[in-house]
Amino acid sequence: MADLTRKSLVHTLNSTADLLDLLGEEAFRAQAYRGAARSLEGLEAEASDLAAKDFAGIPKVGKNIAAELGAYMQTGTFGPLEDAASQIPPGVLGLFRVRGLGPKKIRALWDAGFDSLERLREGAQNGGVASTKGFGARSAATILEAVDFALASQERQSLSSGLDVSQALATRLADLDGRISGDARRGLDTVRVARVTVTGMAEEVEARLAGVVEDLAPVEKKPVLAGRVDGVPVEIAYAPAEARGALDLMMGGAAGYREELRAEAKARGFDLSGRGLKKDGQMIPAPAEQDVTDALGLPLRPAEYREPEHDAIWQTLPQPEQLVTVGDLRGMLHTHSVWSDGAATVRDMVGAAVALGHAYLGTGDHSRAAHYANGLSIERLHAYIAEIRDLQAEGLPVLAGAEVDILDDGALDYLDEELLKLDYVVASVHSLFTLDPARQTERLVRAASHPLITVLGHPTGRLLLRRPGYALDLDAVLAACEANGTVVEINANAARLDLDWREALRWRERLTFAINTDAHVPGGLADARFGVAVARKAGLRADQIINTLGQAEFLDFVARQRAARG
Repeated sequence: MADLTRKSLVHTLNSTADLLDLLGEEAFRAQAYRGAARSLEGLEAEASDLAAKDFAGIPKVGKNIAAELGAYMQTGTFGPLEDAASQIPPGVLGLFRVRGLGPKKIRALWDAGFDSLERLREGAQNGGVASTKGFGARSAATILEAVDFALASQERQSLSSGLDVSQALATRLADLDGRISGDARRGLDTVRVARVTVTGMAEEVEARLAGVVEDLAPVEKKPVLAGRVDGVPVEIAYAPAEARGALDLMMGGAAGYREELRAEAKARGFDLSGRGLKKDGQMIPAPAEQDVTDALGLPLRPAEYREPEHDAIWQTLPQPEQLVTVGDLRGMLHTHSVWSDGAATVRDMVGAAVALGHAYLGTGDHSRAAHYANGLSIERLHAYIAEIRDLQAEGLPVLAGAEVDILDDGALDYLDEELLKLDYVVASVHSLFTLDPARQTERLVRAASHPLITVLGHPTGRLLLRRPGYALDLDAVLAACEANGTVVEINANAARLDLDWREALRWRERLTFAINTDAHVPGGLADARFGVAVARKAGLRADQIINTLGQAEFLDFVARQRAARG
């Protein structure tokens, strides 16, 4: 049986629907796959558990789709997706990476001859796109910017995908002491290759990964096997026990860090590579990274701090055991329910948070301006708060919060008298991403200075691998947060990871942060691990994260925050 997650099933179903739309197939077919995807997204059970029951009893998953999913679990190939993809040139499939392009627009561009990212960029530059029916000069300019972003990011994967694939490989190679390495180990926001290291030989790795990794083959002149899993490039590096420490160091740092280590080793008369640490041609036993750095007389640099941004300051940052962990998080702030665009009730979200070991859940459903997300009118806001107060009366650990839209002028989407009925307020931008930088900055500075804002949500609005953040003076916005005691969110959704760890690193001693999942389904609460990876890379301790406080302590914090602003 293929190693597939529920998330990969949802992605496959949605991708199938998009390709059917692109091919002009009957609309009901695409709608069926999208409906099945939505149903799977709202479940908590994993793919293997669903397959054990033949995907029976799941709303909108009929017998045909259930059978197709069952075959997918067995073979790793989803027939309808493969059939559709076989009818579309690979370059056209790449157009789905361009922000703002859906199946209908891609079809129009394909029909006009723009059948790859490169040709689309050329057409956006030379007027070809602007003259295509349904587009124009403004569309062409927007597409050009989005294509450039897609081309720059097409060799990267989300941290979620990189970690999931790395963890699956490490688990499969557990008897060879498989360990996550590379970008995923260091907690980078995107991952080029899912890397794993093992103690063993190439033959042992190949035997355990047969049928799991596509196109598994040796990398020339390196102790590495490479291939792909679910489209994600993977590398499995191997070494005997005495060289494992050197292998982990060489596979576990940025290029500059590795070169610096090699240079330091050479200056001390050693030769350091992924094959081991040697002196005068003799292998120095070094089964752990610490053994290598001890032999070289160097301090061991924590994996989180192996980027160029850490070079000058890493020894002044907290040690790994002092950094925040998922276990430190007490409250799950900024979550969504069926009241807006979530897929579970508030009660179910509370239960899921408690099951994960958290002390309480803070809600965060959308405000009225987010009409596309079923945002709450004033009347529905009152009913929403009333339900949460009833749950509190039952003894459930839940707080009444909302994710309130920041309007075009920086005002919040509810009047103060409504905001005061909430236990706390997350304020976020969900519209007008293309305002000029000065207006966007003014907008967010005003919002960050509002007397009733608790947390500034996903501060730059970026979607990793899909769109950059909006143009603004981020330092001015963060300075307003500092001046007003506004908490800054590290959005843990792997598609956001916003605030970026580099900015959090620069501002780590001046701001208070919240690690928020922005979960729309119970399973999304587990995304806290990605936000924690960002925080650790920024050198943040638990006492710098507001939702490491207990429920009563958090409410006290909000009361003090509001009182300080009058």
